[in-house]
Amino acid sequence: MSAPLGAACVPLRVDSPRLVLRLFEDRDWQPLHAYYGDADSTRYTLRRALTEAETWRTVAGMVGHWVLRGYGPYAIVRKGDDAVIGTAGLWFPNDWPEPEIKWALVPAARGRGYAREAAAAVRAMARAALPGLRLISLIDRDNAPSIKVATSIGATFEREIDFRDRRAQIYRHAD
Repeated sequence: MSAPLGAACVPLRVDSPRLVLRLFEDRDWQPLHAYYGDADSTRYTLRRALTEAETWRTVAGMVGHWVLRGYGPYAIVRKGDDAVIGTAGLWFPNDWPEPEIKWALVPAARGRGYAREAAAAVRAMARAALPGLRLISLIDRDNAPSIKVATSIGATFEREIDFRDRRAQIYRHAD
């Protein structure tokens, strides 16, 4: 049996100037429910608000991604107050076209550049830990804020595809 891609070299913690990206802890689902339980936040991804139980299972799924792939999303923790404000990391579920850099912030944390900072930190980590891994961000074509984050860290529009009964755009991150 071989180790999942990157299992030995992907760091379990990434620091940026204002953020710590770390593995999830059991209590993290509660602050993240501000995102997953909000229909406006999930309209481009899950397309509906989740219950608290579904939020817990979603966080558990992100933890499981680490076990199955050797990498995955991190909890985004703001330095200074240790508030969990979102998630960012590498993501490659079984129906995704390619591995991606993903991000999501609770509503109260938006508009401060945290998504950009977290996504850029993930991109830099992936370049160092998994050289040659080609990354995308798969974004609903109507999700202007996420498109802005992707392009602000250097991703470029590659193509549009049908994905889960909607049109999505693939933004390619430079190697």
